[in-house]
Amino acid sequence: MVTRRFVGVGGVRLAYRVWGPPEGPPLVLLPALGEVSGDWDTVAAELVHGRRVYAVDLRGHGDSGRPGTYSLELMRADVLGFLDALGLDRTDLVGHSMGGIVAYLVAAARPGRVGRLVLEDVGAPYPRPVTTPERPDGEVPFDWAMVLAVRRQIDTPPADWAAALGRITARTLVLAGGPRSHVPRESVTELARLIPDARLRTIPVGHLIHREAPEAFTTTVTEFLGGPSADR
Repeated sequence: MVTRRFVGVGGVRLAYRVWGPPEGPPLVLLPALGEVSGDWDTVAAELVHGRRVYAVDLRGHGDSGRPGTYSLELMRADVLGFLDALGLDRTDLVGHSMGGIVAYLVAAARPGRVGRLVLEDVGAPYPRPVTTPERPDGEVPFDWAMVLAVRRQIDTPPADWAAALGRITARTLVLAGGPRSHVPRESVTELARLIPDARLRTIPVGHLIHREAPEAFTTTVTEFLGGPSADR
């Protein structure tokens, strides 16, 4: 059964969903740009298996706060604050697309806090052609100012991010969406190369692996996660 909750972190309210027994080893799920915690509902139920699973609305998304100041580093700080607020000293972490960037920034900044890391269709942090997104019509479940700020960073990431990946000590699985994804395969492969001892697997259904192939996604991730987090 899923439960909806809120926690204050550094003056920002974060909304999150939680599944599984309170005593289970923690697993935190971070969604893509523009997505909310409910994006994980289908696969979260399959990832529980005795775990305590948390899915977070990152700042500017869903029911979380919209403070007007946005960056991927602030999202990293929010996630670390979330772990502190819930007393999660060490967790497994899964991130999709932008959520994967936040996840690897967390794992690089605080290696001891992440036991296993899964990055779903995330490219290496190298500059790419700059594009200006168009705002969708109607209401959207996110702050458009957040989209513009984050897209600028994704298009032109700080130069030190690539080197920071070498500090990750978590066992890492990088999932590629194959030729149907807009994220180039070579960029996902490069991300796996930059993270020490990372494994690379391809599920060729496009960028939304957990949505398009939930069974393959949950089987692959569950096999990788195995039992409770352990030191490498």
